[in-house]
Amino acid sequence: MSEPVLLVIAHGSRDPRHAATVHALVRRVRALRPGLRVETGFLDFNVPSVRGVLESLDAQGVRDVVALPLLLTRAFHAKADIPAVLADAPPRLRIRQADVLGPSPLLLSALERRLYEAGLTPAAKSSTGVVLASAGSTDPEAIAVIADIAREWRHTGWRAVRPAFASASLPRTEDAVRELRALGCERVAVAPYVLAPGRLPDRIARGAAGADVLGGVLGPAPEVARVVLERYDGARLPLAAAASA
Repeated sequence: MSEPVLLVIAHGSRDPRHAATVHALVRRVRALRPGLRVETGFLDFNVPSVRGVLESLDAQGVRDVVALPLLLTRAFHAKADIPAVLADAPPRLRIRQADVLGPSPLLLSALERRLYEAGLTPAAKSSTGVVLASAGSTDPEAIAVIADIAREWRHTGWRAVRPAFASASLPRTEDAVRELRALGCERVAVAPYVLAPGRLPDRIARGAAGADVLGGVLGPAPEVARVVLERYDGARLPLAAAASA
């Protein structure tokens, strides 16, 4: 049996940087695993739509698909929007929804990569406080995951790590920056825990005005591409077993 198609599902945005970043990440995934068919679909704003991609795959005779939410936490889109779209797919498709990307140690490595690319040095790590700045959510599970990631990341050698949110939850990025200053951190860095540019990442950047270093979005970091393939493999194996049963 051929490998299931990997369908990467992104939210979409009116900001053209969003789709460009998603496509750059997908290109890196393809480069890491030549021969794997990888498609991209968007829930809103951009084309192709998820529904359109699924209908096209069905028309081409594809039967097995792993649908991967390009999300860092299991919030509303992963729990409601995406399952609803997949439930409306052509009935001949066998679709398995993969886990969201986070949390993962690889994503922490990607966050550090972005901070070092922005000018922070590994030698400064122990005296630096970091704001783990996410988009935010009304989902308590998603908020709890961000807090857990901040605690875990703190144990890798940072002076302190504080979570922050661009919307829906508190504290905001600027509040966390001030808290770390008050704590006596020699320098403060803001690490955006977001995949692509857009309105909320821009809000994080404005809140980082008082920090010493602002990392870039995770985007097509090689670590993110590796997590995408890990999640694909985790969903692919049960799907293959079901198809051969």
